[in-house]
Amino acid sequence: MIERYSREELKNIWSDYNKYSLWLKIELAAAEAMEKYKIIPKGVSKKVRKKAKINPERILEIEKKVKHDVIAFLTSITEKVGKEAKYLHKGMTSSDVLDTCFNLQLKQSGEILIKDLDLLLSTIKKQANKHKFTVCIGRSHGIHAEPITFGLKMVSFYQEFLRNKKRLLEAINEISTCAISGAVGTFANVDPKVESYVAKKLKLKIEPISTQIIPRDRHAQFFSTLAIIASSIERFAVEIRHLQRTEVLEVEEFFGNKQKGSSAMPHKKNPILSENLTGLARLIRANVLPALENIALWHERDISHSAVERNIGPDSTIALDFALFRLNEIIKNLNVYPKNMKKNLDLTSGLFFSQRVLLELTSCGFTREQAYAIVQKNAMTTWKNNTSFLDNLIRDQRVINKIPVNKLKRLFDLGYHTKKINIIFKRALKK
Repeated sequence: MIERYSREELKNIWSDYNKYSLWLKIELAAAEAMEKYKIIPKGVSKKVRKKAKINPERILEIEKKVKHDVIAFLTSITEKVGKEAKYLHKGMTSSDVLDTCFNLQLKQSGEILIKDLDLLLSTIKKQANKHKFTVCIGRSHGIHAEPITFGLKMVSFYQEFLRNKKRLLEAINEISTCAISGAVGTFANVDPKVESYVAKKLKLKIEPISTQIIPRDRHAQFFSTLAIIASSIERFAVEIRHLQRTEVLEVEEFFGNKQKGSSAMPHKKNPILSENLTGLARLIRANVLPALENIALWHERDISHSAVERNIGPDSTIALDFALFRLNEIIKNLNVYPKNMKKNLDLTSGLFFSQRVLLELTSCGFTREQAYAIVQKNAMTTWKNNTSFLDNLIRDQRVINKIPVNKLKRLFDLGYHTKKINIIFKRALKK
């Protein structure tokens, strides 16, 4: 992912230095195990740990000649360590190192993303409680439906990201495996006890069976989870973008004193951060398909997945980290305009009470079809003439014969639509 959309902590996980450091950590853990089980001489891991130095530039220099990254790494370690280095990698294959490392990097990335989600959940919850009874219009098909509160919108997103956290924890658990099983996964040249030792040392689980590589369905699940989270981010971003439209303007992204909205039109304040999140979500989702295609490799292994993962691993995790951070900042600093929400509520002259009138008429003896026809006729008159829905109903003798005017007026009470808010909040904010 380009620098513009990268944060330091996540970016460092995918640096060459961290990658090679993890390779060394894996090799050292394997060496310790082999010493323990008397496969290699005692003291090798200690000497290697003391003398080995990670030099990414030198590793890349060697790789240009040998055309093999793990061999280049081992050669560079040998240059610093000397003869003891010959015991490293005994019975292992490159994939043992590469796959275990990749899973460690995904695990490290996932743990940061969990922290991002926790911060976001806290911010959404604060906004939800702040606007628990800030009434606004609910929309279906983009059309005014019935009143809700802005707090309810927030609670909906809170629950969604709570589910996303659960999904990600499951995906991290799924990806947290280690394979030290040799050339085609048979342990022919390496003892399974070495794998168990390395897994415990690295706080991973053993891969029950690897074919030389760790099965890629695990990775497909991980990247699919990132895509779902990205889609939730986009849903939030799209909501903000709609609500910031000039003719709506119920919320607005924070706009700094020196910020510029347009190079041509000085009056513009655009929802650029939310639009940016929509774009990043597309990128993260796009990486799911190659992750799924990586599942079907030839026989025990090919490397068609390798170039894919070198790209989608850092790109998806870095982009999602950035997106979660940006979304948190948007919500934390969001300008909410209750007066405009009230103004928009009033645009339809009380039409959103139509269902309550319908229900009352059915309880007064009309069939549902009869009641619906009466209410719809008055609603369409309100639409056409831009008149008061209540006044139109009062003028309809069929309505007044069944519902006295005073009772009819009481039906037009916003509190009717918010009376169960506390119940929803209680069950939805409960973890």
